[in-house]
Amino acid sequence: MNRTIGILAHADAGKTTLSEQILCLAGVLRAPGRVDHQDAFMDSDAMERRRGITIFSGQAVFALGENRYTLLDTPGHADFSAEMERALQALDAAILVVSCVEGVQSHTETIWRLARRAGLPAFFFLNKTDRVGADVGRTLAAIRKRLTPDCVPFGAGAAQGRFADAEKEEIAARDEALLERYLEDGATDAAFMEAARREVAQGRLFPAFCGAALRGEGVEALLYGLDALLQTDYEARLDEPFAAHVFRVRRDGQGARETHMKVLAGRLRVKDEVEVLTADGGTAREKAHELRVYHGERYRSVAQAGAGEVVAATGLALPLPGDRIGARPARARFETRPMLRARALFGPPLQKDAVLAALRQLEQEDPALSVGVDPDTGEPEVSVMGPIQLEVLQELLRTRFAMDVRFGDSRILYLETIAAPAVGIGHYEPLRHYAEVRLRLTPGPRGSGVTFQSVCPVDVLALNWQRLIGTHVLERTHRGVLTGAPLTDVCVTLVTGCAHLKHTEGGDFREATYRAIRQGLMGAQSVLLEPVCRFALGVPQGALGRVLADLTRLRADFEAPQQADEMASIEGLCPAATFMRYPAAFTAATHGRGTVSYALSHYAPCHDAEQVIAAAAYNPLANLADTPDSVFCSHGAGFNVGWREVPAWAHCAPPERETKPFVP
Repeated sequence: MNRTIGILAHADAGKTTLSEQILCLAGVLRAPGRVDHQDAFMDSDAMERRRGITIFSGQAVFALGENRYTLLDTPGHADFSAEMERALQALDAAILVVSCVEGVQSHTETIWRLARRAGLPAFFFLNKTDRVGADVGRTLAAIRKRLTPDCVPFGAGAAQGRFADAEKEEIAARDEALLERYLEDGATDAAFMEAARREVAQGRLFPAFCGAALRGEGVEALLYGLDALLQTDYEARLDEPFAAHVFRVRRDGQGARETHMKVLAGRLRVKDEVEVLTADGGTAREKAHELRVYHGERYRSVAQAGAGEVVAATGLALPLPGDRIGARPARARFETRPMLRARALFGPPLQKDAVLAALRQLEQEDPALSVGVDPDTGEPEVSVMGPIQLEVLQELLRTRFAMDVRFGDSRILYLETIAAPAVGIGHYEPLRHYAEVRLRLTPGPRGSGVTFQSVCPVDVLALNWQRLIGTHVLERTHRGVLTGAPLTDVCVTLVTGCAHLKHTEGGDFREATYRAIRQGLMGAQSVLLEPVCRFALGVPQGALGRVLADLTRLRADFEAPQQADEMASIEGLCPAATFMRYPAAFTAATHGRGTVSYALSHYAPCHDAEQVIAAAAYNPLANLADTPDSVFCSHGAGFNVGWREVPAWAHCAPPERETKPFVP
């Protein structure tokens, strides 16, 4: 039976150390490697070993009884959380490592939220129980309070179905029939095992095991407990049509593109053609030339891969991380988003087109980079999570492309949305072209991005045109009108539209759709959003007053400090714009004895919107390629109509009736 498990954790919780111990226990390694010795099997990249952090998702395979496992060791640093989120698509279960010294940290909560969003069964490993200051009870209480109340400690007997009384009570409490049998005349160990497996699969029970990964303590109980409690059904999916999730794109040593995927159903054979998504949302067919199963840095070629297996295919040029390929191709929407934007700086002999092409290739591997061109300077720029990711990007450009590229100071990546519904109309009618759309823009839930639906009857506008409009709504990043920041959390509804039997072409609706969104935003109540960080500080008592004053000045919202011996812990939320440069000042204030961690929590209305908007000095009418105006035709020639006058010139009147919303 094929199973894929991933190890997730806040940085320095012991994630890679646990991976090494699991591989050693499974007989893959003679001895576990160590991050601080730069010999960890899972951190095979030179940058990872030099920096002592996981940057790319490492992969290894091992067998345990009748089950064949693929193990993914994902990045724990917040700067590489996008890589971690993409790896979740390949997993059948997650192991979340929590240090019993540091406890639940800010990024731990982010990881947990993403794992639950993916619907993964999860197991906890409470690590570092051998360290001074470790407190299993405190850590378990924090997990139950901040992550899930359904975290239940399990012992080594769980692997054989020998549950302690406390464990039986926790299992039975989630199964009324089992609880009744347990209270009346007891229940068999097999009944408890069956119930535990079911509760784990349905996300109502999260077993926790304790130990010290560096010394190998508790690892056997975790691994064999997971093996006994986890269930998959891939054997039943082997005869279904092929489908797979792409979770990573990489280049091998010869520059060949590798598409790493988890096969969900069916089989993929060498030379098979598979259906993939194109950049514009359409589909195409591409052939898999070679299939590779990776184990650390090395791989072996295989003739086919079946449901449940993780494989890398060469020959596929279009799939991106997050794509579902094969049956029912689709593109995933990820929650992790960068907070910063930075401009690429370089000089002769490098040319802008060459640098942009290199960045575009890296963007295929990490779509969150959102490579673009600064509208004012024309220079390439990228979106990143933090400064360490920029350093890694700079090193990748040097080692892979022989390019000496630096990056300017990072600036906050703001977003824009709307606070109330608005209507946008776009008309495009130069000679022998025709298209018009009327869109309703409404605020969407936080984090929903831009979505599309239609209430336009198909007898008013044909379904193929409605689908095309939906494609154009979603195919690009639309810019707000306050600072030119990306638009988000807006539902775009097609109300009505017009086409010409003879003169309408596909590109006409692209122009009309873009102009309608822009025209609607010009009259909308726009809101500037800023990223908000969740932070956790460990502060020496002598510096506590200074740090509290700093946090107040930074406009942080924080809880009362928790005292523990000579250190205090502070957690809270703070605008990224004020917090991003604070870690250096914090280190100085605590003389290097403090600890700081932070991660993106959410976007919220900007605390100093007026100043940011004034500093941006953005003119929404200056860019003719992103205009809110429309083009109408009179006497055989097209002419421009300003955005304010477009409603008076529009051909399509608001409909008397609307269908129920649907996504064409």
